[in-house]
Amino acid sequence: MSITILVVDDEPPIRKLLRMGLATQGYAVVEAPDARTALAMLAREAVDLIILDLGLPDMRGHDLLRVVRADFRDLPVVVLSSRDDEPGKVEALDLGADDYVTKPFGMGELLARIRAALRHQLAVQGERALFEVDGLSVDIVRRIVRVRGAEVKLTPREYDFLRVLVQHAGKVLTHAQLMTAVSTSSDPQYLRVYMRQLRLKLEADPERPRILLTETGVGYRLRAPDDEGRP
Repeated sequence: MSITILVVDDEPPIRKLLRMGLATQGYAVVEAPDARTALAMLAREAVDLIILDLGLPDMRGHDLLRVVRADFRDLPVVVLSSRDDEPGKVEALDLGADDYVTKPFGMGELLARIRAALRHQLAVQGERALFEVDGLSVDIVRRIVRVRGAEVKLTPREYDFLRVLVQHAGKVLTHAQLMTAVSTSSDPQYLRVYMRQLRLKLEADPERPRILLTETGVGYRLRAPDDEGRP
């Protein structure tokens, strides 16, 4: 599942810059030009992080942050702030912002702060930011997959299936659970095709998998770091 970032900023050029920069890193982006639109999106979209400009046309960014913290206590928020607005930065942090970036900003710095906020959120949720087992390494925040040190390119749908398996490593996921989490299709052949593709990319010997295991008649299990002794 892609990490979805809500960009709340009333300046179209800034939203375009953020949309393009975040998309190159594999993030899904939704946008809101004002607080009212942002709150409507939060009510219907599954958002993983907010980038919030404090200067909104219909509500103070601080007031929107207060509402977000009341309704979405653990949702990471990275604030965009004017360079000369130190009191505004302090107020935003006191209200629960995870971090802030000053305008004008560098995309590299913003991406680093986003990754830090997401890592913290994963730790709070008990999910590993970096998953490693038997030569496989999955960096959930950077969406980088490596096998024995070499980066492996996955399609978006292949990564979505792998992310779900990583989230539940060591546990058996039924065919229905996997399909529901990633796709609207109910065709089991669809799932088998993707599991086969993942094995071709992740396993040293796809015919004798050691990482992505089949639980006959039930589903699949991704080997967890602490169950090396299991068959």
